[in-house]
Amino acid sequence: MQKEILYEIKAIYRDDFRVTGYRFGKGEHSVCIMGSMRGNEYQQIYVCSQLIKKLRVLEERGRIKEGKEILVIPCGNPYSVNTQKRFWTIDNTDINRMFPGYDLGETTQRIAGGIFEKVKDYDYGIQFASFYMPGNFVPQVRMMKTGAENVELAKKFGLPYVVLHNPRPFDTTTLNYNWQVWETDAFSIYTTSTKEIDKGSAKQALDAILNFLSKQDIIEYKGYEGYISRVVESQNFIDVRTTCAGFFEQCAKAGEKVEAGQVLAVITDPYTAEILQEITSPVSGIVAFAHNETLAYQNTAVYKLIQEEDEL
Repeated sequence: MQKEILYEIKAIYRDDFRVTGYRFGKGEHSVCIMGSMRGNEYQQIYVCSQLIKKLRVLEERGRIKEGKEILVIPCGNPYSVNTQKRFWTIDNTDINRMFPGYDLGETTQRIAGGIFEKVKDYDYGIQFASFYMPGNFVPQVRMMKTGAENVELAKKFGLPYVVLHNPRPFDTTTLNYNWQVWETDAFSIYTTSTKEIDKGSAKQALDAILNFLSKQDIIEYKGYEGYISRVVESQNFIDVRTTCAGFFEQCAKAGEKVEAGQVLAVITDPYTAEILQEITSPVSGIVAFAHNETLAYQNTAVYKLIQEEDEL
């Protein structure tokens, strides 16, 4: 294992900003794995730490294939992690909306450009991502539909779902999208949590990465094969919204199978404890996303459901 500073900004009043990478094996740029890009993505850093621990053992045992190199970057935004802010601490911009970056631009553009220069030439790019809304996901691998997406490759992770997403204008400045533009097969992995460490889904993500690397002949490894993935279009997720604001009590979790009419959550008045809304499932299916904050606002999508195939 080689530890390397991939990008650095000199600081005046505090420690320098550094993006650190860990290299395994030698040879062609086979796969780059990116962890946290936002300050509250603790689960994403944790999964990378477990991957680094495992790859270190595999390398010591000679199980990384000759001529293959793996790069793991646990965190692309350590300043925001240290200050517990989701976005850049100075101007609240999102590094993952700044790719491919610009070396003469604003700070987050320069960081994105510095990172992208180091990761753009890999055959495969894998990012541990998080959703823009607070909540938990069913484990999945997500790809943007750029015309370069490869569904069969995505199935090799063995996660329950492969989600295809039509990029919106602001998605074109993400790492995933730009990886694909630069002819890297790119995948975003979603585990169950973001701000909390969930060891169960972290282990599932670790197994998925190792199985993918094995199937692509990058490492020698035999592990849990995982699921036969179901392919879903993100536009076919069924949103379940609140009709009022209040305290949010979750009754169904991400990954649960629910029936039409089942109560998913309850909204109560913070002052009187009056039940304002019982949120029910409009269909039978799987909970793909579940809001997990104490408060919920009016007209917010607090659940996203994947409808059962026999009901489509």
